Amino acid sequence: MCPTRLSTLAVHVDHRHGTGKVRGVRCFNCNPAIGKLGDDPDAVRRAAAYLEGTSWKPTPVAQGVYQLPS
Repeated sequence: MCPTRLSTLAVHVDHRHGTGKVRGVRCFNCNPAIGKLGDDPDAVRRAAAYLEGTSWKPTPVAQGVYQLPS
């Protein structure tokens, strides 16, 4: 089972692109997604924040008044 999606069969070997060191096994979709984010944990966290809406949603500060994320 893919450790990211928890619902898909993991059959693709995941490796660090800079060193070739094997990290584990992922599903068909998650393995290239990690590589496309440059094997960068900070990029993965920013992507998660975007999906959760914390990086782009305005915050209500008063009725009808919103603060945009900086």
